[in-house]
Amino acid sequence: MNKEAENSLSVVLEALRQQQVIAYPTEAVFGLGCDPDSERAVEALLALKKRPKDKGLILIADNYQQLLPYIDDSFLTEQQRQTIWSSWPGPVTWVMPAKVSTPDWLTGRFSSLAVRVTDHPQVKELCQKFGKPLVSTSANLNGEPPCRFAAEVSQQFGNEFPVLAGNVGGRENPSEIRDALTGDLIRQG
Repeated sequence: MNKEAENSLSVVLEALRQQQVIAYPTEAVFGLGCDPDSERAVEALLALKKRPKDKGLILIADNYQQLLPYIDDSFLTEQQRQTIWSSWPGPVTWVMPAKVSTPDWLTGRFSSLAVRVTDHPQVKELCQKFGKPLVSTSANLNGEPPCRFAAEVSQQFGNEFPVLAGNVGGRENPSEIRDALTGDLIRQG
């Protein structure tokens, strides 16, 4: 990892610990993220995006175990689990039953939660070092296109906004979203 990326990793990790919103590269676009366990941080992210709380959010993780505090996979059959695991790590988001204890600032009006195990190396490392998943939504202000470069994040959110330096994974579209229980496609990837 080059010096700029190392420095930015330290900066975004500290920002996450301070319950701030950060930006980081994902498979297709830059994402905005925060600590999923911090209501304050999630509310700041929703305000920044002008996104209604009832829509729910996506969690992005380094591995499946990081998601278990938030999802109830006891509703899934072994075949459903195998289907999900065969798509990860990668750009497929699965909507799974949420644990009753999962806060509504993550689930919105739903009893489910959208989750993904990423294959983006920098995001994997960020989640490893932070020790849990991150909220993940596209980095763009309402009505603006999603950012594909760190410079675009700075243009939209300001030069002081904490950004993990790096490149997006080169995919054209945001992640595909599927229902874990039915397999139905919710959003084309």
